[in-house]
Amino acid sequence: MRRAPAVNSDNSFGQNQWLVDDMYQQFTKDPESVDKEWREFFEKNGAPESSAGTEPSGAHKGTNSNTAAKKSDNASSSSDEAKTIKGKRAEHKAAEKKPSQQNVAEKTADRTVSHIEEPSAHARNTNQASAPAAAKPARHDAPKVHKRAQVQRELRAKKEAPSQKRDHVDIPSSLPEAGSKKIRGPQKAIARNMDISLEIPTATSVRDMPARLMFENRAMINEQLKRTRGGKISFTHIIGYALVKAVLAHPSMNNRYEVVDGKPTIVTPEHINLGLAIDMTNKDGSRNLVVASIPAAETLSFSEFVDAYQDIVVRARNGKLTMKDFQGVTISLTNPGGIGTRHSIPRLTKGQGTIVGVGSMDYPAEFQGASEDRLAELGVGKLVTITSTYDHRIIQGAESGEFLRELGRLLINDEFWDDIFKSLKIPYVPFRWEQDLPNIGVDKNTRVMQLIEAYRSRGHLIADTDPLQWHQPGLPIPDHRDLDFATHGLTLWDLDRRFHVGGFAGQEVMTLREVLSTLRSAYTLKVGYEYNHILDRDERLWLEERIEAGQPKPSRAEQKYILQKLNAAEAFENFLQTKYVGQKRFSLEGAESLIPLMDAAIDTAAAQGLDEVVIGMAHRGRLNVLANVVGKPFSQIFTEFEGNIDPASPGGSGDVKYHLGETGHFISMFNDGEVDVTLTANPSHLEAVNPVAEGIARAKQDILDRGNEGFSVMPILVHGDAAMTGLGIMQETVNLSQLRGYTVGGTVHIAVNNQIGFTTTPDSGRSSQYATDLAKAFGCPVFHVNGNDPEAVVWVAKLAVEYRRQFGKDVFIDLICYRRRGHNEADDPSMTQPEMYQIIDNKPTVRDIYTRSLVGRGDLSEDEVEIVKRDFREQLETVFNDVRAAEKGGKPAEQSGITSAQELPRGLDTSITEEEVAAIGDVFTNPPEGFHLHPRVAPLAKKRGEMSRNGKIDWGFGELLALGSLAHEGKLVRLAGEDTRRGTFTQRHAVYIDAENSDEYNPLQKLAQDGDNGGRFLVYNSALTEFAGMGFEYGYSVGNPHAVVAWEAQFGDFANGAQTIIDEYVSSGEAKWGQQSSLILLLPHGYEGMGPDHSSMRIERYLQLCAEGSMTVAQPSTPANYFHLLRRHALGDLRRPLIVATPKSMLRNKMATSSVEDFTTVKRFHSVINDPNFVDADGNATGDTSKVKKILLVSGKLYWDLEKRRQKDGRDDLAIIRLEMLHPVPFRRLKEAFDMYPNATEIRFCQDEPANQGPWPFLALHLPELVPDMLPMRRVSRRAQSSTATGVSKVHQIEEKQLIEEAFAD
Repeated sequence: MRRAPAVNSDNSFGQNQWLVDDMYQQFTKDPESVDKEWREFFEKNGAPESSAGTEPSGAHKGTNSNTAAKKSDNASSSSDEAKTIKGKRAEHKAAEKKPSQQNVAEKTADRTVSHIEEPSAHARNTNQASAPAAAKPARHDAPKVHKRAQVQRELRAKKEAPSQKRDHVDIPSSLPEAGSKKIRGPQKAIARNMDISLEIPTATSVRDMPARLMFENRAMINEQLKRTRGGKISFTHIIGYALVKAVLAHPSMNNRYEVVDGKPTIVTPEHINLGLAIDMTNKDGSRNLVVASIPAAETLSFSEFVDAYQDIVVRARNGKLTMKDFQGVTISLTNPGGIGTRHSIPRLTKGQGTIVGVGSMDYPAEFQGASEDRLAELGVGKLVTITSTYDHRIIQGAESGEFLRELGRLLINDEFWDDIFKSLKIPYVPFRWEQDLPNIGVDKNTRVMQLIEAYRSRGHLIADTDPLQWHQPGLPIPDHRDLDFATHGLTLWDLDRRFHVGGFAGQEVMTLREVLSTLRSAYTLKVGYEYNHILDRDERLWLEERIEAGQPKPSRAEQKYILQKLNAAEAFENFLQTKYVGQKRFSLEGAESLIPLMDAAIDTAAAQGLDEVVIGMAHRGRLNVLANVVGKPFSQIFTEFEGNIDPASPGGSGDVKYHLGETGHFISMFNDGEVDVTLTANPSHLEAVNPVAEGIARAKQDILDRGNEGFSVMPILVHGDAAMTGLGIMQETVNLSQLRGYTVGGTVHIAVNNQIGFTTTPDSGRSSQYATDLAKAFGCPVFHVNGNDPEAVVWVAKLAVEYRRQFGKDVFIDLICYRRRGHNEADDPSMTQPEMYQIIDNKPTVRDIYTRSLVGRGDLSEDEVEIVKRDFREQLETVFNDVRAAEKGGKPAEQSGITSAQELPRGLDTSITEEEVAAIGDVFTNPPEGFHLHPRVAPLAKKRGEMSRNGKIDWGFGELLALGSLAHEGKLVRLAGEDTRRGTFTQRHAVYIDAENSDEYNPLQKLAQDGDNGGRFLVYNSALTEFAGMGFEYGYSVGNPHAVVAWEAQFGDFANGAQTIIDEYVSSGEAKWGQQSSLILLLPHGYEGMGPDHSSMRIERYLQLCAEGSMTVAQPSTPANYFHLLRRHALGDLRRPLIVATPKSMLRNKMATSSVEDFTTVKRFHSVINDPNFVDADGNATGDTSKVKKILLVSGKLYWDLEKRRQKDGRDDLAIIRLEMLHPVPFRRLKEAFDMYPNATEIRFCQDEPANQGPWPFLALHLPELVPDMLPMRRVSRRAQSSTATGVSKVHQIEEKQLIEEAFAD
């Protein structure tokens, strides 16, 4: 057996032989009038055998052909067969060109493509000789035809006539004009081919095949294509693809018979070249048939097969077919079923072994009169009859029958349909061919309800939310079989049966088909919803109603506005890319829909009458948000690109432009609402801004004080997908959302899901399915939305804000998009994600996609689009030129630091009266009537009353005196932290708990209310969090700069967990952004043998961060001095953080107490306390200072240990000076204290901490520079250690003893 090449010999034109004759006649008249391929063919081969002796013919008149008939509504090929898979549908008018310009394709274009295989309904009901409206005048020997105008009038009349009954037949009133005519041209060649075909001994196999599955799966595919990328799939696409697969199983059907060297030969082609019969309508209205091939069809996937099929159709319509398209057909497919023909036996032409005919698709005759309900009840489906006409010389009947059986098996085969759905990326499970299950013993109504719930819970798994259609290798594909109705015991036979649906979509009874259509429209389009994890039924029902009602279509004005926002987002990035080449800006490209999303969210907030929106986001897309959402002037942004410092931080270090904050005012486009907008400054530490923004929002809400329902400041947090799952601050912040001390009435979270980190892909970056899965742990709804559908993006933004207002909870929007460039503009992401970026590089922008959609729908014209684009760019260009001109020759302002940026407090009186002290004692001593104090708390309450009058005030009460007096004076005091209400060491008891019913009593809040001047005392236990807890309080202090805000750690070193907040905000926020904060950090510190993790608050770290007076670090040694420190901080105008190393054991040290007078007569905080044995509080000598030879300089608790030893030894040759404030260094006060001892020869700085920790490294560096002529200073401490302290109590005692001995050694 011989194997033929992929394209057969030059003479293998088969049923296209008429076309060869036609082209030869044209060639003989004018060789230059045909394409080069044809000239070379005829020059090499001479006249075609069939053309010998024939006269040239002019206009050709063909005959109608059933094998090329156009289909009707019940045809096996739908009327959308001539549509491309991409939805390109345009009617083709025959090309009218001069003969000299025609090639073979243009020649065939004179015969307009009516359809593939099937005649139009009009054609089959009119006389064959009647030309359609587009026909040219006929030759003199042609029968009469209707005039064009007459035909158009008739067609218009038919279109406007009332709908006719289904069985109406349009029968002509008369026969054609009698007579005869010679067959000429192509029709003559066709007749000759038919004569030749009689030489082939053929036989035909016939098989009926169920078509129901093909109907349903095709409908499902086309519905999904309509909702996504457009286009349609025809029955012929499916049957043709199945035919190719069946030929692979039975390759002999692809063979042909030849006589080679006088001997019969079976030729086996190299490929399956499937021939498609194309009905061509000539300009004169006559018709001819050509067969164009899909070469090597067996190598194509279904989507590639459809593309190749449509390519032939489109090129035939546009006159672009070439000679090669007509050669090499090995097996043909024809479809006479469009006119209702049950089956036919087409002629097999020379050069092929098989031709397959597809008959009509219809119900069996005995059921054609049954109603749809009856058909559904009986489970009756349509059949299609397919024939195989074959060359009996090389193919036998059994093989042809097996071939048809295989074809029929494929059309109901699961794997065949899975292959099609996978190739087209259809997210659903195909319908399966299954036996109808009677509704006996199985309540299918219940099964339908289960299916509805499955879509509500898991429909998001098959929603079209990824604009890239990209699945990251390594990420698991979730099992979503429960979205297949077969899983619920339902079959395709149930589709048109009616079931009880319990109010679903506002209906009580629906067909399964209606249920599926509604579910897919609601849950599987461009938005995937997750809300069934929410425990509250009312929330779920609220969301269900809105989701299942469907996404509303925006008005034309809204569409134009969305386009404007997209245009602004894209044009802004393109402009910066052009003007500032190489500068980092972390562009929004690929996620431009974020701009209309945020705009819609803020617009909805404005319509709700909210007061402000606070935004926290990282650097990606930040400049775009600043410009197009917040309204930061373009000129200011361009100035920053020119290299000038942010004017908001005069003298400071400044920061990169994509870290800066801004405030603006948003005016709604479609309502009367207005709202302030704040974008908070942020560092490069991703997600660190989250708790800060939340704190700012809560502070502003507390200022407005609209009550429990007054959450009129809405936070929006914008996250990156990798950061959301990778950074714990996300969980910490969301966990605060429903806590009474932290709730803000709900936050709108937006995940800008680029589907990649820096270079890390999701399979390496998270263990969850979605980047937003954290939200489900907190009962928050999640909306996954396709970033390439801006209308869907706007819809979920509005839905999210409405949900927040309704339920006061966080809501998450997963904006699935991509990052067009690398991590920054200089990065090349294709080095690590080549496949992904190959897709991205070929992806049109979301603006382009949306523009095409609007223009295609007629909502906007191309001119309007271009005007919008040009106007925005011209605006940018004008501003840019102005800035560039202004900056020419300019220099950045000199950075002088922030030392003098704020006025230092001077002359503040921080004392209170004895009456105020007593009043505070009274509110603690006298709870409300009927309040039951705990037996262990009652003595404390009594003692506080006594202390308020008799003195010996301990640390806990001294602190409450400071905070209570401030609240009473009208300050908002907020104290929050870990176990803060009671205090880690049971020292505070700021709130009493009723021992019998757990009611609460807040004494200082009562005091503030009694003051009646707006003061409040708010004290909260936080979650066990440092990062989010401290960040929130920092934000609160920024949001309300006049509030007294303190955060307390359980132990001082627990603040390590918030090091990012300390480094990036607390210590440097003012220098970088001009952002002022007066946050107080209360960090328990002290060496009492409690081990490495409960001893040190790491004073050295805070001191290392200090410069320019950026924050105050203090370690007071008495309750009264702590009191004055807090009040000085609160009453002064200086807005800088205060870090306090608070005591532990000293809380109950009887030596470390204060008298009432220390609070009432002492007027200020003492940064340095001289030795009271030698000097009084006013700096006057009270002892013999000349005896002092050594000065012990100490800070904090260690003072009391040293004083105890000094008293024991009775030493008067040394003085102990307390350094109460470590930064700013009180060098003048220190010098005054040192100068009181003229005979001192040495200063010994004593600290509990190891030599490499504590205040020593900082003071040893700075004191000699700051204090003129200072005495030599040496250290007394534990040895240098990598750990903070020993965990062995006996070792601690030994170290403590050695330290004291060394301090007092001669």
